[in-house]
Amino acid sequence: MKNVRILVVDDEPGMLEVCADSLDALDSAAVILESSSSKAAERLAKEKFDLLVTDVRMPGIDGVELLRIGREHDPELPAVVMTAYPTVDSAIAVMKLGAIDYIQKPFHPDDFLETVRRLVEARLLRDENRMLERHVGKKHEFGAFIGASDAMRRVFDTIERVASSDVDVLVMGETGTGKELVARSVHEHSQRAKGRFVPVDCGAIPANLLESEFFGHERGAFTGANARSIGLMEYADGGTFFLDEVAELPLALQAKLLRALQERIIRRVGGNTEIAVDVRVVAATSRDLDAMIADGDFREDLYYRINVVRIDLPPLREREGDVERLAEAFVARFAKETGRAVEGIEPEALEILRGYRWPGNIREMQNVIRRGIALTRGSAITVDDLPEAIVLDAGGRREGSAPVGAEPVARGGFFEQRERRVTAFERDYIAALLERHGGDVTHAAEEAQLPRGTLYRLMKNHGIKAADYRS
Repeated sequence: MKNVRILVVDDEPGMLEVCADSLDALDSAAVILESSSSKAAERLAKEKFDLLVTDVRMPGIDGVELLRIGREHDPELPAVVMTAYPTVDSAIAVMKLGAIDYIQKPFHPDDFLETVRRLVEARLLRDENRMLERHVGKKHEFGAFIGASDAMRRVFDTIERVASSDVDVLVMGETGTGKELVARSVHEHSQRAKGRFVPVDCGAIPANLLESEFFGHERGAFTGANARSIGLMEYADGGTFFLDEVAELPLALQAKLLRALQERIIRRVGGNTEIAVDVRVVAATSRDLDAMIADGDFREDLYYRINVVRIDLPPLREREGDVERLAEAFVARFAKETGRAVEGIEPEALEILRGYRWPGNIREMQNVIRRGIALTRGSAITVDDLPEAIVLDAGGRREGSAPVGAEPVARGGFFEQRERRVTAFERDYIAALLERHGGDVTHAAEEAQLPRGTLYRLMKNHGIKAADYRS
């Protein structure tokens, strides 16, 4: 129960010792003992606690009033109320305030420990679910790195070397290259792997809410702040804080983030207490930070703070040999997810995927494979199952060309006649070419002195399939 804070309040020193001894079994939990209920009230107003354990009868502020004060600052604060003099009225009073458990002294230490453990675990689970709801969709996009290209081997080597240290990391790469996957890999191979990995998309949160999301807020800090809320950076304490698209942060927040990263101290919006946080920061962006610094849109000192180690993630078009590996892996994964009996990709379709430049990188490929699995009528993705824009990329049907199958006619303008005759020539030439080579696209492309990708695109344009020419 790392980072859990429990406040125990009782005016009897002996009872405080009993509680402290019972709670020793909670690994790494911070148990704060307070014999003065007035001092406990001050701490509840200023500090964050995950559980309140309090006696009912105490001089000055009694347990019922103390619980009310705690709930003013944290309406969901769980509590265990103890008393040696149980009454119906006191039980009703604390239950109205939402106390979770009401126990009678003396109690068995094991029963007390089990009650506390159950309440704290429920609190942590509720906080984690809330964080997940705030960042739905920011899940791990694909299960593991796939690639054997030299470019990716260099990335793997850097991740392996930097993960064991605790320095901050900057990941640079085009949109869709898998920057969050790099961040997760750094986290999972580090000493913080048992801690939380907390991602935040800096470009998806409205500017007026960013500070509260990052650092949290106190009750009444602004309109709608009805309760204290911890921020994402505090939630990541002991783990990794991933700043996706860090270049989208406004300058005002960049300055506050820089201070937090330098001192590893935050202050909630509307609060005056400084809170120490132990986080590793991994930042990522697809933008040119050097150009943004020159234009005054990104702080140079923040850049140097997050750029302790830089990992440059190559685009898919520069990962020689990885397109086939990724495509086949995604077919296996998405076919299983959708329940489709699709086992692979036909050679013609795979050749087209190899020749495409993938401006959207891994994310675009995932969408193309999902589409192919949904559309195919057989056990493999064919050229017909690929988006036309991909098939026609860098060659294929020209804008304004005649429909497939149109025959030359005697009438029409010069350009119209030329377009029709070129279309007919392409169709007849390709058909004869494949006939001679028995449907072998590789040898046909060599004779035609065309890249295989271009020949496949022309075949797609004219509705010609190599399989029709194979014996």
